[in-house]
Amino acid sequence: MSLFLNETDVRQLLTMPLAIEAVEEAHRELSLGQAIDVSRQRTRLPQTALHLLQGALPGRDAIGYKAYTSNRSGVRFVVHVFSASTGVLRVVLEADLLGMMRTGAASGVATRWLARPDAEILGLFGAGWQAEGHIEAIAAVRPLRLAKVFARNPQRLAEFCAKMSERLGIDVVAASSAEETVRGSDIVSTVTTAATPLFDANWLSPGTHINGAGSNSVIRRELGEDVLKISRLIVVDSVETALKEAGDLLPVLEKGRLSERQLVELGDVIIGRHPGRRTPDEITLFESQGMAIQDIALAVRIEALARERGLGVKLPYGG
Repeated sequence: MSLFLNETDVRQLLTMPLAIEAVEEAHRELSLGQAIDVSRQRTRLPQTALHLLQGALPGRDAIGYKAYTSNRSGVRFVVHVFSASTGVLRVVLEADLLGMMRTGAASGVATRWLARPDAEILGLFGAGWQAEGHIEAIAAVRPLRLAKVFARNPQRLAEFCAKMSERLGIDVVAASSAEETVRGSDIVSTVTTAATPLFDANWLSPGTHINGAGSNSVIRRELGEDVLKISRLIVVDSVETALKEAGDLLPVLEKGRLSERQLVELGDVIIGRHPGRRTPDEITLFESQGMAIQDIALAVRIEALARERGLGVKLPYGG
C-alpha cells in the first residue's frame, strides 16, 4: 500500500532526535559506499524554479527524490520514496517540516562530531523558519546554556528568541550586533540568505566550531575567505555537491586558495576515515548544502511510524 502523509501527519511523528539519527546514518552509509546521492538539479523559469535531489539507501530498501518549487508565493516541498528492490512506490510526504528538521539535524550531527564537548554558547545568525530547527538540533547534541541570535528584523528576532527560549528551556537572547553574536561563542552558525560575509574571522575565539547552512548557491555567501583561512578542518556533506553549490567555498576554490583535497566529507569523520577535531583550540567548519539521502533516511523512519500508528492516506496509484 502506497501511503501519503501530509504536514499534519509528519508533525505528529517527527522529532529532532529522530532526524539526527537519520541524517547521521545517511552520511555513514554514503562514506561506506552503501548509498548513492545525486547533486541538486534545477530547472528555472522567470517565475518559478524546480529543484530536484535524488538518492538511494539500499540498506533501507529505499530509492527516491525530493522535489520542491520556489516562487514569490513560497516554497513547496514533497518527498517520494520507492522500494529499491521492487520499484513500488512506498510513501509520498509533504516535506516542509521534514526539510527544515533535517537541515537543522545536519548541523546537529556536524556539531556532535566537531564541536568541543563542553561547548555551551551558540551564536546564531538568522531568525527564520530554518533557524528554528538549527538551534533545536544543536541544543540536542550540546549542553547549551545560552544562544545569542542576530537578525535584520527586530520584531521577528524578538519573537524567535521568546519562542525558542520557551521551547528549549535555555536562554535565547537577541544580540545587538554581528560582533556580539560571535565573540565568546563556542559554536557559530549561519542560517541566512546573505550575499556577503556576516562576520570577521578575528572575532572568533580559539576552539570555535562553525556551521554554514545558508550558502547553497554561488550568489549566496555567509563566510569570508578570512574565516576559511583560519579553519583547521573544513567539512562538507558531499564534496561533489560542495564543488557545485557551496557559495562560501567556490570563490576561494576558483582563486586556488583552497583545494578540493582539503575538503572532508562528514561521513568520513563519522566512520573514522578522517580525524575530526584534534585539539581544543582548533577552528572547525561545516558547510551544509543538503542531500537527498538525508531526506530519504528520515522519510522511511516517518513512514514506519505512520504505518504503526495508522496515519496517512492510501494512495490510488503506485502500489
